[in-house]
Amino acid sequence: MASALRLLPSTAARLRFSRSLPFSAAASLFSPPSKAVLYDQHGPPDQVLRVADVPPAELGERDVCVKMLAAPINPSDINRVQGVYPVRPPLPAAVAGYEGVAQVHAVGPAVTRPISPGDWVIPSPPSFGTWQTYIVKPEDVWHKVRDDVPAEYAATVTVNPLTALRMLKDFVELNPGDAIVQNGATSIVGQCVIQLAKVQGIRTINIIRDRPGSEEAKEKLKQLGADEVFTESQLDVKNVKTLLGALPEPALGFNCVGGNAASLILKLLRQGGTMVTYGGMSKKPVTVSTSSFIFKDLSLRGFWLQKWMNSDKAEDCRIMIDYLLALVQEGKLKYEMELTPFSEFGLALDKSLGKHGSQPKQVLRF
Repeated sequence: MASALRLLPSTAARLRFSRSLPFSAAASLFSPPSKAVLYDQHGPPDQVLRVADVPPAELGERDVCVKMLAAPINPSDINRVQGVYPVRPPLPAAVAGYEGVAQVHAVGPAVTRPISPGDWVIPSPPSFGTWQTYIVKPEDVWHKVRDDVPAEYAATVTVNPLTALRMLKDFVELNPGDAIVQNGATSIVGQCVIQLAKVQGIRTINIIRDRPGSEEAKEKLKQLGADEVFTESQLDVKNVKTLLGALPEPALGFNCVGGNAASLILKLLRQGGTMVTYGGMSKKPVTVSTSSFIFKDLSLRGFWLQKWMNSDKAEDCRIMIDYLLALVQEGKLKYEMELTPFSEFGLALDKSLGKHGSQPKQVLRF
């Protein structure tokens, strides 16, 4: 019955429903009106995205209505809008955004999960349409998370930290004292790899681009726990492994750049090592010498988090998210972000597109 609905305080006055009729009757319960970032066609995000009013959505008996608290602008979000990402929401009127954290606003009467108004939840696995103020989706979409961490961490815990965790676990059996090497070390995934490896006693060799401020970037990564940080030009030497000093040759490498930055990882890997590619920021191909295969017996693999999450891993995913947020709460996992009010979405988008130079990850605050 409608009287069994669980609502945030003062919610009932804002929602339309009938207490005298079964929940399935017409006009039972609706979300508040919402604002959303929509697009009707693929193209440049700053041209096709628009902020629009969205009418109230009706709740089913097992639905949960949430109010978004924070949602990041990830590179994959941009790629979806551009139409170049393998999985995209249907058009027209697609709501952008893929991950985020919300507060439960209202719960349908037949919801059985331990979710109550006021709880923090995330879509897990992530779900299309997080760049809007209110969302109504079935209860099994939502995973309750702790609310004693900053909202921006709960909003971003899935795509980047979980990628780092899975890559450290899924390809090579690493033991304390072993080493890994990665390019793109200043990225969110790169920062997470450094810190998660440190928790496991694994050493990290990190490669960054040559650019102004590289010394400052090196220092920041070392404060996170990086063992060594090199610019690409520092590694363009003949006997590159002499730079490692007492560090062991890495058994595993992570590539998110491609081009020369990927070749440097291959040079540093030990005999029989594995390089995992999870991105291609330079848009340059991975080129592998014949000798890398014949004489070093290197393996090249790929990792796509969405494929992993779609392979009956929903419960595993939620357990790992809880683990990652516990590390955040303990101060063992952190990364740089910038919160921007949803009302200034255009500014956050421009920063994400690089129009304001190098900027921290943008997280929309609702």
